[in-house]
Amino acid sequence: MEAVKKADEPMAKQAPLAMAKQLPKPTGYKLLIALPQPDEKTEGGIVKASETMRVEEVGSICGFVCDIGPDAYSDPKRFPNGPYCKKGDWVMFRAYAGTRFKIHGTEWRLLNDDSVEAIVEDPRGIIKA
Repeated sequence: MEAVKKADEPMAKQAPLAMAKQLPKPTGYKLLIALPQPDEKTEGGIVKASETMRVEEVGSICGFVCDIGPDAYSDPKRFPNGPYCKKGDWVMFRAYAGTRFKIHGTEWRLLNDDSVEAIVEDPRGIIKA
C-alpha cells in the first residue's frame, strides 16, 4: 500500500495503511485497483465543486494495481504474451469499469484482468476526455 504514494504529494492522499485490513483480497481473475483522489483545486488554483470532484473520481481511467487474484493472467491462450500488468503498476482502463466500492471515502475497483488497456509511467494529468 505504501507504493500508492509514490506518484506525487497530491496523489498521496490515498488509502491510509489503517484501512488495509478492510481491503478485499481479489479472487479468481480480478485485480484490486486503488483510484487516486482528484485534486481539490485546478492548476490555476480554483477550488473545484464537490460534484466536479465526484465526477472525476467516478469516471477515473487510471489506477494503481494493489493486488492480483490467483487466476489472473494464468491462461496462456488468452494472454500468450504474459500478464498485462503487475502489482505496483499504474494502469489505464475504461471509465466506470469494474466493481466500484469505497472504504473510508476512498474509491477502489475490482477489475477483470483483461480490462487493463495500458500501463502508464506517470498518471498525473491523465483524465477522461
